[in-house]
Amino acid sequence: MDYGKFRYEEAQRLKESRKKTVQITMKEVKFKPKIAKGDFDTKVRHMLEFLDEGHKVKVTLQFRGREMAHPELGSKILDAVIEQLGPIAKVDTSARLEGRNMTMVLSPDKKAAKRPASPKPASTKPPTLNPTPIKQDNSITTTETEPQNAKDENIQDSQEAI
Repeated sequence: MDYGKFRYEEAQRLKESRKKTVQITMKEVKFKPKIAKGDFDTKVRHMLEFLDEGHKVKVTLQFRGREMAHPELGSKILDAVIEQLGPIAKVDTSARLEGRNMTMVLSPDKKAAKRPASPKPASTKPPTLNPTPIKQDNSITTTETEPQNAKDENIQDSQEAI
């Protein structure tokens, strides 16, 4: 047997097996207990993108100073993150306090990723009429969708005003 040929075939098998592996990276998103609603929504949106790309997400909540006295505020924020991401993410490591940081690891849920995006159902509302303005003599604007008696009242009011 040719040793060079054996080494070549072995290298080809290793190369082929590396092609099929998926590189999962860890992305980190940092929060603070006093985060505003808009900032929170933006960070959750970024986490959603990371999970859609197949990355794991490490959520870190940093406490500073007297914030350490209220870790329940941090757990509320992490619960809100889980609630927002819902079926897209699953919790790998639940929230735990490590020094001044509370961390949690989320990973993409394979069941949710395999589901095809369902088309939005057709609207069941009846089509609405677009009212077209009608210009009358005395510069009163009404719409065609108004009842006839409303038109009569408008005409009477305008005649009384003259």
